[in-house]
Amino acid sequence: MAPRVAIIIGAGPAGLTAAYELATRSDIRPILFEAGDQVGGISKTVNYKGNRIDIGGHRFFSKSRRVMDWWLNILPLEAGAAAPGEAIALSYHNRRHDLSAPRAGADPEATDEVMLVRPRVSRILFDGKFFDYPIRFGLGTLARLGPARTARIMAGYARARMRPIRPEVSLRDFIINRFGRELYETFFENYTEKVWGVPCEEIPAGWGAQRIKGVSISALVRNALRKLRPQSGGIAQRGVETSLIERFLYPKHGPGQLWEKVAGQVTARGGELHCRTRVVALNHDGERVTSVVTEDANGTRRTVACDYVFSSMAVKDLIAGWTPPAPAAVAGVAGDLPYRDFITIGVLLSRLRLAGGTDAAGLSQKIPDNWIYVQEPGVKVGRIQIFNNWSPALVADPGDIWLGLEYFVNEGDDFWTLPDAEMTEFAVRELGALGFALPEDVKDSVVVRSPKAYPAYFGSYERFDVVRDYVSGFANLYCVGRNGMHRYNNQDHSMLTAMVSVDGILEGRDVHEEVWDINTEEEYHETRGGG
Repeated sequence: MAPRVAIIIGAGPAGLTAAYELATRSDIRPILFEAGDQVGGISKTVNYKGNRIDIGGHRFFSKSRRVMDWWLNILPLEAGAAAPGEAIALSYHNRRHDLSAPRAGADPEATDEVMLVRPRVSRILFDGKFFDYPIRFGLGTLARLGPARTARIMAGYARARMRPIRPEVSLRDFIINRFGRELYETFFENYTEKVWGVPCEEIPAGWGAQRIKGVSISALVRNALRKLRPQSGGIAQRGVETSLIERFLYPKHGPGQLWEKVAGQVTARGGELHCRTRVVALNHDGERVTSVVTEDANGTRRTVACDYVFSSMAVKDLIAGWTPPAPAAVAGVAGDLPYRDFITIGVLLSRLRLAGGTDAAGLSQKIPDNWIYVQEPGVKVGRIQIFNNWSPALVADPGDIWLGLEYFVNEGDDFWTLPDAEMTEFAVRELGALGFALPEDVKDSVVVRSPKAYPAYFGSYERFDVVRDYVSGFANLYCVGRNGMHRYNNQDHSMLTAMVSVDGILEGRDVHEEVWDINTEEEYHETRGGG
């Protein structure tokens, strides 16, 4: 009897997690088709002359014990990273894993196959000054804001608490109700509109409910009080809102290192991986997907029969290739789903002029940030990554400073289509305007474009249930991951959608609704997916 086959569209976190779970837990053979030339999706690591770019910056932290276990099973924790006696319960495997035990650690100086534990530092650049993010209302912050703006912030917050906006329709309403109008206009409005390219009034409040539901002034105060108590210094941080965590796991050579290792383990167990091969059509009989049509880099097409399909491709593209075609209402909503695209410009510097000037050796003392949110209206850049502070191994020469300037754009717009050289010149001018560097400090640069990086929650998304209900009606189709569900999932949420889908197949139960609930129920990871 021929083995069952699962076609997996996309070799990002969701697709590779599904493939790994199938390859290690069943006799179902996973076949991955990846349109790009490397695995990892938006979690890939781009290697440019030994300088590595993490697209968007990926913290490896989850409230799901199952996900934390999964990561550490692929790459061990660096030795000595856990506090004495700290343990993470690995309920999925029904065992305990003592992170302080010698067997749990690996020396990052002796091996590349290791998870580092990194401090999370991020700040907001506003009005030429740095402000901690999450915002801390200490004397330093108040001094930088000035007495007039501080008074407006306090009055705005009091007004929001006494007379909140009801109903909450837009993201603007959501943020103002939790921070007040002045703080929203100071620290949220400009950056958020850079990211999405539309006013906050056009973004539904549901986006805030998913991405920043646990953050408010009261949450920041509770977090500050929590930090006054003695801390273990460990990585579990189970009681901390995800946006407020202060330590996270990170592969020594960036997130792509982990996903490349996962891909290797999948193929070693008999799975297949085909890069530079896109799925252009899915054939179905009205109840099940029967086969997919692929096209490789040479334009050669072939039809591959399947028992199951895991799709992490953009929903717009999935429905466009549906054969026979989807109903007009479904196709119309899917075809109009909006996305926000992303450009990272890697800029290699000999020195950083900010904070009086520093080289890479003194970087963590002068500029400790992993990333900086740029809330300055005079520049287009939205965020700046400092890759040295994610992992020193991301930089080929330890004396260099390796930055990633992030621009949120629409594919095909004037900025997206600029030649790389002109785009780099633009980025360097913005570094100068922000006081980071001058042209003579630049040693090298590279441009990385990432289409459909962020599924957006406006446009036809308000009618997305039509698409969701339709695809959920196909018993052997599992939509997983960020683009596969048109949902702004974190990496761990994407992985969980794949894990729970595989659980359903192996346990013989319908989990479609359960998969769609991931990251919509606040306690999902604790009570269901997280064990």
